Amino acid sequence: MEDLVETPIPNGQRVVKKSAGTPILITSFRPWKAHQGMNTSDVLVQQVRDSLPSNTMALRWLPVNFDLAPIRVISHMVQYRPKVVICCGMAETRKTLTVEQWGTHGQHQLSTPVDLQVLIRQTVHTRISYDAGDFVCNRLYYRVLQHLAGQAEQQTAVLFVHVPLITTANQAVLEFDFLKIVEYLNGIG
Repeated sequence: MEDLVETPIPNGQRVVKKSAGTPILITSFRPWKAHQGMNTSDVLVQQVRDSLPSNTMALRWLPVNFDLAPIRVISHMVQYRPKVVICCGMAETRKTLTVEQWGTHGQHQLSTPVDLQVLIRQTVHTRISYDAGDFVCNRLYYRVLQHLAGQAEQQTAVLFVHVPLITTANQAVLEFDFLKIVEYLNGIG
C-alpha cells in the first residue's frame, strides 16, 4: 500500500489522500468537550488507516459546528466527487458501532441510500440506529444527504457511523466492523 500524503488545510484539519481513482471520503470530528482528549471517530479512522482501500481520503478533525462541518464536507464532495462518503462521529453512551438510517431537520427526514440490513450482515457487532441525535452529527448527515438529493447525476453511497468509546475489550471488533463497512460500501459505490 502507498504511503499516505497529508496535506494541511485551515483550522488544523487535514485531508489524507491516497492513490488515484474514484475516492471514498471518510470524515471525523475533533473533540468538543473539555474532558475529551480525543474523539473516537478520529481515533478509529487513525487506527484502521493502513487497512483502508487505496482510494480512501480522510477529512479529519471537522469543527464541531452546525454550519462549518457540513460546508467543509460538501465542499470536498464537490471537489473530489467520491463514490462513497462515510461520516463518523462519537457516541459516548453507545456500546457498538451504529449506522444511522437517516438524518433529520425539524419534521424532515432524509434516508441513506444504503441498505443497512444488508450492510450489517457483513459485520459482527454493528447495529442500525434510527436516531442520529440532535447535535452536529445529525446536522452533518442531513445536510450531506440533502446535498446529494439535489445532485441527480451523482450516485454516491452516504452513511453516518457513530463510534462508541474505544476500549481494549472492543477495539478489535470496532476495527473489524468498520473495515467491513468500508469494504461493502466500496463494492457498491
